[in-house]
Amino acid sequence: MSRPRIVIVGAGFAGYRTAKELSRKARGKADITLLNPTDYFLYLPLLPQVAAGILEPRRVTVSLSDTLPRVRLVLGEADGIDLDGRTVHYTDPEGTGGTLDYDRLVLAAGSVNKLLPIPGVAEHAHGFRGLPEALYLRDHVTRQVELARAADDPATCAARCTCVVVGAGYTGTEVAAQGQLFTDAQVRRHPLRKGMRPRWLLLDIAERVLPELDEHLSRTADRTLRERGVEVRMGTSVKEATPDGVLLTDGEFVETRSLVWCVGVRPDPLAESLGLPMERGRLLVDPNLQVPGRPEVFACGDAAAVPDLENPGQFTPMTAQHAWRQGRTAALNVAASLGAGVRRPYDHRDLGFVVDLGGVKAAANPLGVPLSGLAAGAVTRGYHLAAMPGNRVRVAADWLLDAVLPRQAVQLGLVRSWSVPLDTASPELARVPGRPQAHRQSDARSGPGAATEQETRPRRRTTGRARPWWSGSGRGRPWWSSRGRSLTRSRLSRWRLNGSRLNGRRQNRSRLSRRGLSRRRPSLRRTSPAVNRRRTGPAPSPPRTNPAPSPPKANPLPNPPRTDPTVSRLKPPAPSSALTRTPQKETHEHR
Repeated sequence: MSRPRIVIVGAGFAGYRTAKELSRKARGKADITLLNPTDYFLYLPLLPQVAAGILEPRRVTVSLSDTLPRVRLVLGEADGIDLDGRTVHYTDPEGTGGTLDYDRLVLAAGSVNKLLPIPGVAEHAHGFRGLPEALYLRDHVTRQVELARAADDPATCAARCTCVVVGAGYTGTEVAAQGQLFTDAQVRRHPLRKGMRPRWLLLDIAERVLPELDEHLSRTADRTLRERGVEVRMGTSVKEATPDGVLLTDGEFVETRSLVWCVGVRPDPLAESLGLPMERGRLLVDPNLQVPGRPEVFACGDAAAVPDLENPGQFTPMTAQHAWRQGRTAALNVAASLGAGVRRPYDHRDLGFVVDLGGVKAAANPLGVPLSGLAAGAVTRGYHLAAMPGNRVRVAADWLLDAVLPRQAVQLGLVRSWSVPLDTASPELARVPGRPQAHRQSDARSGPGAATEQETRPRRRTTGRARPWWSGSGRGRPWWSSRGRSLTRSRLSRWRLNGSRLNGRRQNRSRLSRRGLSRRRPSLRRTSPAVNRRRTGPAPSPPRTNPAPSPPKANPLPNPPRTDPTVSRLKPPAPSSALTRTPQKETHEHR
């Protein structure tokens, strides 16, 4: 009997937890395949700290292959699902299509940026759902501050130092809080014009900050942001976005070059393509996380509308806490459908929320206990360390270094603006061109116009002045640099053939005389025509007629075979026919 095939689409909080629990329960009795565009699990709550320069990008990523050893990882994006044929069609990062067969399917595709019909937002705003977007925001803000420092126009300087964050939810609040600290640290070391400082605006149509959380967290976050200098404007949003700024709903035009879109998320479009019952873009499931009418299909996370048993008639919100717990329930129910264990409905108990406001400040209510300030900051960071599947030591080390060392405000330029569009179904991947760009001729030697391998290969010199004796042998080091090694036979022979550098040119001339050759033989060194004219005088004028081309003359002095220098001193080499022949008539060309 063949082993059951389980395919998990997506490696977010729900998909990763499902794969981890299934691999532990299956113990090699099932073939588990995880389909994901990247080879890592991204811990989203710490993404604002990556944009603020506190954590390095790899600190918030966990390798799927290392932490899921009994799970087969397939890199690719799901294009469609054939429910009747029980197959998943996908495209790998290189554009090649593939198909995965399954007996059980877990749909945990996650969510993407939520768009609103506002003119100019899709073209001039950037989201905050993936690692490429965080890296772009970090480079973009750093670049704008540096350009503002060098700007001569005060209006341009003010526009570049203004950042607008739309959406006062969990993500938008943390981005504004961390961003204000990040830009203040840059300006503190390299001040701007007199009287200017970075300006951050937090906009939302809701009545208060963090409207989905309790009032204590909202008041704490609002007070901290205002004390830090962030302009919190509730009941206000963006009416239109332009390249020079944004027009607010209250009629004010804010000049800015930075627009961060954090209004929320929407389910992945893959769920809508199945043709199954939906609830506001989310796939309807029962309390056991099974799709009605499709007992072999399970769904969890942001792509699933899971009934909230604590609040009948409602569905669980799209949060990381629910997705993480639903992944474990989905794994248990998938195993139960294969005969291992019993099914159980998804039931949760709220343990509280934490909001990191940067520095040592945070807002938290663990187990319903309201906290703020340093105590909330310690609880927040302790919770993140406990919830992360890996990299705990590295994250703690980066926090310690950030507390004692200044941040590195350097733009790497790895992610461009066009590669992280707002309207994308894969925010975890940076967009790349559809085909490789052709090589362009450019004077630059880095970037798109970089030299090719053929252009960087060394070329043989055919003309030019002969190298002086102190310039070395032309092989990377001067002649006197033996680096502690004895002079080899080949090196001694080459020196005597080309004019010994140890005994001068007399030895070379005397050897040529003994062999019956004229002293006015052409130099063995490569010399330019200009040098020959200085040595021999101007050449006679050529006849005006065009004579027929003569065949190339053979070299009158072929390279003699190399001999042992010790033996050559005791016994001269035997004369050869090439060395004893009568020298030809001298011409101006050979002088």
